[in-house]
Amino acid sequence: MGDQYKSGFKELAKEQALYPQEQLLKVKEGSKSLNMGIPCEISMQENRLMLTPEAIAVLSSNGHEIVVEAKAGASSKFTDNEFSEAGAKIVYSAKEALEANIILKVEPPTLDEIEMIKPGSTLISALQLGNQTPEYIQALNKKKITAIAFEFLEDKVGGMPVVRAMSEIAGNTVMSIASHYLSSVANGKGMIIGGITGVPPTKVVILGAGTVGEYAARAAIGLGAQVQVFDNQLYKLRRIKHALGHQVYTSTMDISTLGESLENADVVIGAVRAEKGTNRMIVTEEMVANMKEESIIIDVSIDQGGCIETSELTSLKNPVFRKYNVIHYCVPNIASRVARTATTAFSNIFTPILLQTADVGGINEMIFHHRWFMRGVYTYHGSLTNAAIGKKFNLKFRDLNLLMAARF
Repeated sequence: MGDQYKSGFKELAKEQALYPQEQLLKVKEGSKSLNMGIPCEISMQENRLMLTPEAIAVLSSNGHEIVVEAKAGASSKFTDNEFSEAGAKIVYSAKEALEANIILKVEPPTLDEIEMIKPGSTLISALQLGNQTPEYIQALNKKKITAIAFEFLEDKVGGMPVVRAMSEIAGNTVMSIASHYLSSVANGKGMIIGGITGVPPTKVVILGAGTVGEYAARAAIGLGAQVQVFDNQLYKLRRIKHALGHQVYTSTMDISTLGESLENADVVIGAVRAEKGTNRMIVTEEMVANMKEESIIIDVSIDQGGCIETSELTSLKNPVFRKYNVIHYCVPNIASRVARTATTAFSNIFTPILLQTADVGGINEMIFHHRWFMRGVYTYHGSLTNAAIGKKFNLKFRDLNLLMAARF
């Protein structure tokens, strides 16, 4: 009787669908596991890294594979154990890291590193095309590398997140650099930024009212310096006056006014960013020759060719040189002086982008499905068209297969 009762209940349950039914979990369409490599930075005493261990933990927990070369984070004070605990695979040669499908670098890869990259891979790094040779471009072209120049990358609102973040760091840092080289310890003029009672303040001239200029002016004003800001865009000059909330001297870059200010300046900050191609020279060699002896020039825009005619690329190991007895500081990776802060800034930018790239199915899908990402891509195309690139680097038009900020 009991068995008959149970049997009847079982039949009723089946009819009424009371038993839970198995159902497959919906898998998100387009999701793709990314294979990323982070090699050691070997160029220009670069100390920054693209991802922190915390960022790698997020990516790893989402199913992505990250390969990190041993001691890649040493300059940023991150240990191999931290990366390993976050889910990264530690490898002991640059070749292993560079064989990943997506290579994450800060400085442009060297020719030797390009040789180790697999054909058809994606490179995300600075490219600094203003400083590259035709041979370099040909090497990228030969490997058919999709190269994303992050200095041209835009976000959804048209901003340039990498440039903005590194510019904030550089702007905050340049005044401490200037303070060091003005001091007697560095064989400078023996002055402080700013002034004290009865002593005139230091005069700081800033070329460019963008992010670097704004943060450099903010730091200089905080130290008590007399600040002059030059830019040819009036809306930028209005914005910086509003942002700083001080009576900062502003002017367009007419030769007469600029030349006079440079003659009296103790510190000159070159912070003009080119909107198209490489920078044009704002300060001529003659203007530099007329500057005060032992004054300081810091050309922050040197990675785009510089905006001061006497500027020459230097490194963190040998950061300064003198010309007309004016101290020149022309390091392209100023943010590398504060590598841990800069690495965190990079991670905040690229972790969401990489996660979104995986969600849409890969880099190519990211290119073709997100117009805001493409705007960053075509910023480069707008500055150097196919014909212009071919002329600059002696490439034939049919050799140019541009998909992104630069696809060679």
